[in-house]
Amino acid sequence: MAAPKRIWIIIAFAAVYLIWGSTYLGILFAIQSIPPFLMAGVRFFSAGAIMYGIARLQGAPKPERSTWWTALIIGACLLLGGNGGVTISEKWVPTGLAALLVATVPIYIALLGWLSGTASRPTSIVWLGLIGGFIGVGILVGPAFTSSTGNHLAWGMSILVVASLLWSIGSLYSRKAKHSSSLFVAAGQQMICGGALLILAGLGLGEYRQFDIRNVTWLSLGAFVYLVLIGALVGYTAYFYLLRHCEPAKVATYAYVNPIVAIFLGTLFAGERLTLRTWIGAGLIIGSVAVVITWQQMKSRTEPVLTGQVAGAECAQ
Repeated sequence: MAAPKRIWIIIAFAAVYLIWGSTYLGILFAIQSIPPFLMAGVRFFSAGAIMYGIARLQGAPKPERSTWWTALIIGACLLLGGNGGVTISEKWVPTGLAALLVATVPIYIALLGWLSGTASRPTSIVWLGLIGGFIGVGILVGPAFTSSTGNHLAWGMSILVVASLLWSIGSLYSRKAKHSSSLFVAAGQQMICGGALLILAGLGLGEYRQFDIRNVTWLSLGAFVYLVLIGALVGYTAYFYLLRHCEPAKVATYAYVNPIVAIFLGTLFAGERLTLRTWIGAGLIIGSVAVVITWQQMKSRTEPVLTGQVAGAECAQ
C-alpha cells in the first residue's frame, strides 16, 4: 500500500471513529432548543441534498426511478425509525447509554440475517456473543423498568431498542435492494427521503408549535451545523472512502469504537455519570459486537460481498 493511501485510510478511520462517536453529544445539544424530529429531518435532508448535488456535478449518473423507492424504504427504517428514535430518546437517555444500545445493531443483523435465510447459522462462539450482547442490554435497561421513578428513562430505552431493530432491518434490506451505481448518490437519496419523512413526522406531531427560532441557542445551532457538515458530509465521505479501500468488516469496527467515544464525551461535556452497572453492560455489549464483527470479517475472506451491502449501513449517525 502506498504511503499516501495509508495515511488517508488512517485519517478516514479516525474521522469515522471520532465524528460518528461525537454525533450523540451533538444530538443532545441540538435538541435542547430545536424539536427532535424537525432537527433530524432538516439535518438529513440538507446533508442529502448537498451530497446528491455534489455527486451529480462530479459526473455521477442520474439514478433510476426505482432506486428512489429503495431509498424511501431505507430512509424510513434507518433514518425515520433509527435516527429518529435515537434523537427523541436522548431527551431522557444519556448519550453514552444511547450509543451502547445502538451498538447492538451488528448483533441484531447477525440474528435477523440467519432467521431470514440471508446469512448462515451463527457458530457457537457467535451465539455466545449474541447472548452476551443481550445480557448486556438487560443489565443496562433493567433498572429503568424496575425503578418507580424511571418511567421516562424506560420509555427512552424502549425506543432505542426498537430503533436499533428497525435500523438492522433497513440494513439487511439494503444488502439486496437495487441502488444507484454511485455510493454517494445512493447515500444522498436515502438522506433526502429519510429527512423528508422525519420532517413530516415532526409536523404530524405538532413540533412546529414548540419551535421559535428566537429561542434557538448558539449551542444548539452550532451542534446542528456540526451534525450536517461534519457528522453527515465529512463522516460519510470518510466512510465511503474506507468501503472502497478496506474490507467491510474492518470498516464495521466503528460499531464498538463509537460507544467508547460517546461515553467519554458525554462524561466530559454533559456531566453524565458512569456506574459499575454501565461499565459491565458496556463491556458485554462491546465485547459481543467485537466477536460478531470478527466472525463477519473471517467470512468475508471466503464469501463474495453483495453489491450494495453497506450502502445504507450507517445512516443513523
